[in-house]
Amino acid sequence: MTKLTRRQALTTAAAAPLAAAMPGMTMAANEMKGASMPPKFFRFKLGEYEVTTLLGGTTTRDNAQAIFGTNVSEAEFAEVSRANFIPADKAQFFFTPMLVDTGSELVLFDTGLSPEPLTAALAAAGYSPEMVGKVVITHMHGDHIGGLMTGDGATFGNAEHVSGARENNYWAGAGNEGYDSKVRPLAERFKFIDEGGSVASGITSVAAYGHTPGHMGYMIESAGEQMMLFADTANHYVWSLGYPDWEVRFDMDKAQAAASRKRVMDMLATDRIPAIGYHMPFPALGNVAPRGEGGYAWVPTSYQTYLD
Repeated sequence: MTKLTRRQALTTAAAAPLAAAMPGMTMAANEMKGASMPPKFFRFKLGEYEVTTLLGGTTTRDNAQAIFGTNVSEAEFAEVSRANFIPADKAQFFFTPMLVDTGSELVLFDTGLSPEPLTAALAAAGYSPEMVGKVVITHMHGDHIGGLMTGDGATFGNAEHVSGARENNYWAGAGNEGYDSKVRPLAERFKFIDEGGSVASGITSVAAYGHTPGHMGYMIESAGEQMMLFADTANHYVWSLGYPDWEVRFDMDKAQAAASRKRVMDMLATDRIPAIGYHMPFPALGNVAPRGEGGYAWVPTSYQTYLD
C-alpha cells in the first residue's frame, strides 16, 4: 500500500485537518469551508483500486428512539447514549455513496436522496456523472435510489445499473412510488445479480437481508487487500452497530436484520476487515471491534496514514 511522505502528509493535513485514513491508505479531501461543514469527499487506496466516499447529505432527526432501539426501555436507551456522549433525543444521519476506481472503470454504489448533492460531491472529487461506468444499488430505499434520475433521464447516462434480483423482485410488486419513479423507468439499464454475484473484478455481493428483503453489501478486494461496504446492515454506529439486537424502525424484517448485523459485524471484527457503512459518521470508513455482551464498537479511521 502507498504511504504518504512527511511532506505530502503535512500538505494534505493542512488542506483537510480533520480527515485521515486507514493504515497504508492514501487520502484526499476538499478543503473545509467551516467548522460545521464536513468535506464532500474522502479518497484512499485499496490495493490497486482507489476508493472515494461521497457525502450526499446529512440531516438531524428528533426523537431518536422512535427510530433506533424501539424494543428497549427509555432508561436503557438514555444510559447507552450518555455512555457514548451522544444526545438521546436526536439522531444525525449521514448519506454516503461510494465510488470505486478499478483502473478500468468507475463503479458507484448508491445515489443518495437526490442527484444534486451527489453530483456536487462527485464534481468536488474530480468526476462527472458521464464518467461512471456502473451504478450499484445496495437496496431500494429512497435515500439510496433518489439520485438515479435527473428530470426524465438517467443521471448516469453511460452506466450499466446493477442491483439484487431478490430486492428488485420485491419492490417491483410493492406499488412503491420511489421504485416506480426512479428504478422502473431505467429497467432496460439494470442487470440483476444474486448473493455472491460479481459486479466487477474483485467486487462481490454479500447477502445481508432484513433491512429490506434483498439488501446486500459488497466485498471489495484488490492486490491482496480487502474491505467491505455494509450499506445499511447497521445504520447507526452506536444504536445499531453497537447493539445489534436493538430494533430499527426502517428494518423491514427486524429479526432477520439483527441476525445479518451480528453475522456481518462478527466477520468484520474477527477478520479485522476495514468497512464503509452508508450511515456511519462521514467519511464512513472504519473498523468493527468486539465490545462484549454480544455487541460491537465502531472504530473510525484516524491518523494512521501519517506515521512514517
